[in-house]
Amino acid sequence: MEVGRLPISASQRGKLIAAGYTTLSSFSSLSPSHLARDLKISDNEAAEIMRVASHSHRLDGSAAGCGTVNGAQTAWDMLHEEEMFPRITTSCMDLDNILGGGINCKEVTEIGGVPGIGKTQLGIQLAINVQIPVDYGGLGGKAIYIDTEGSFMVERALQIAEACIEDMSECGGLLRKDFQACQLKMHPNNILENIFYFRVCSYTEQIALINYLDKFISEHKDVKIVIVDSVTFHFRQDFDDMALRTRLLSGMALKLMKLAKDFSLAVVLLNQVTNKYIDGSFQLTLALGDSWSHSCTNRVILYWNGNERYAYIDKSPSLRSASAPYSVTSKGIRNSASNCKRIKMM
Repeated sequence: MEVGRLPISASQRGKLIAAGYTTLSSFSSLSPSHLARDLKISDNEAAEIMRVASHSHRLDGSAAGCGTVNGAQTAWDMLHEEEMFPRITTSCMDLDNILGGGINCKEVTEIGGVPGIGKTQLGIQLAINVQIPVDYGGLGGKAIYIDTEGSFMVERALQIAEACIEDMSECGGLLRKDFQACQLKMHPNNILENIFYFRVCSYTEQIALINYLDKFISEHKDVKIVIVDSVTFHFRQDFDDMALRTRLLSGMALKLMKLAKDFSLAVVLLNQVTNKYIDGSFQLTLALGDSWSHSCTNRVILYWNGNERYAYIDKSPSLRSASAPYSVTSKGIRNSASNCKRIKMM
C-alpha cells in the first residue's frame, strides 16, 4: 500500500514522502522514536501514524488475499507478448535498429547525455510518436510528460507534430480514404491535447506526482509512455543526507518499474551527466551514482563524435552494445545527415 493512501493528515503524508517513506513496508520495521526523529514530530504522533499504517496494511492484505501469488505467466507467453507488442519509434531508423525497433513498453529506459545533445528533443519526439495510429505500426496512445527543468517547448512540440503527420502522408501505407480519416484524428492540435504535461518544482512534488500516476493512468488507460525530463534535476541540489537521497530514488525507481509493468507502457527517464574520478582522471558519467544505474532496464548514452551525435546502448538485458548516429533537425529526430548522404550515393 502507498503512503499517499493512508488515512492520515496531508501534512503527515507529505512529511513521510519527503523523508523517503513512500510505501508502508519502507517504515514497518522502524521504532516510533526512529520515525519521529526522521519526520521531526513527537513520539506519540509517530506511534499513531504507525498504528494507522499497521491497521491499513492488514486490511490491504486481507483484501488482496493470495492474489499476488497467483497469475503466473510462462516464459513462452512473455516472449510472444514481447514480439507482438509494437515499439515506439524514435523517427531515426539507425537508432531504432540498435533499440530493437524502438523504445520498448513494459520497460524503464534511461537516456542521458551532455547539455545540447538532444535529450529533450528525443523526449518530445517520443511523446508525439506514441500517438501514431496502430494501422501505421504505432500504439495510438497518449503521453505523460513530467518537466522538472522547464525545458519542454510547446512550439517545438507543434513543429514535430506537423512533421510526424507529414511523414505519415508520405508513407502511403493505407488507402486514401483511410488516411483522410486518420488525418482528422492526427491533427497537430489533437496531438498536443494528447500530451499530459506536469511541471514539478521540487523533489517532493516529483515523488508525490509519481506516486499519483497509477491513479491518473487508471483514469486515462490510453497513456502508453511516461517521460521524466529530467529525473536528475531536483536530486542534485539541497541534499546533505545522501542516504535519504538514495532511499528516495530507490522508491521512485521501483514505482516507475511497477507502472511500466502494470500498465504495459514505456517509461523514459532523461538524465544529466557528472564528472567521476576513474583510473586517475575525471570522466563524464551519468548522474545519480552507481546504485541508480541498476534502477533502469535499458541505459542509452548520447554523445558527440566530432560534429555528429551518437547514441550508445550502455546497458540492456536484451540488446547488444551498439552505437548509431542521429540528427536533431527542424522536423525532430532523424537519421544523421552523413548517413542519408551515404544512402543516396548507394
